[in-house]
Amino acid sequence: MKVIDISPTEITPKVILDKENGIFLIQGKCLPEDVKSFYGPVIEWFDEYREKPNDFTNIVLDFDYFNTASSKMILILLSKLRDLYRVGKQVEVTWMFPKYDAELAEAGEEFSELLNIPFNFVPKVDKH
Repeated sequence: MKVIDISPTEITPKVILDKENGIFLIQGKCLPEDVKSFYGPVIEWFDEYREKPNDFTNIVLDFDYFNTASSKMILILLSKLRDLYRVGKQVEVTWMFPKYDAELAEAGEEFSELLNIPFNFVPKVDKH
């Protein structure tokens, strides 16, 4: 599978999807003007990944912020992982959030409850 490596911008996150090295990362701000064109290739990549997944998949979601439209795409993406989990693959979501950002922490908890897959919540300390 080809590697997806998208550099971050002011409004879109860094994305690395590397099956061979087991790196699945989305990091940064996520408020693209066109969420479908941004997330489309990512979701397609996971559709292909589901055909021959690794035994263990840990996706790291490390958002500083995401908008409502992005949350729908994140849910679609995570539902692909839930499908893997349901067929016996090991799946974990590492949900990183700024330590004092209750909204982002709660968003992760809502995804966890909706999807019923293993989540690991990691509060980040501000770098300032």
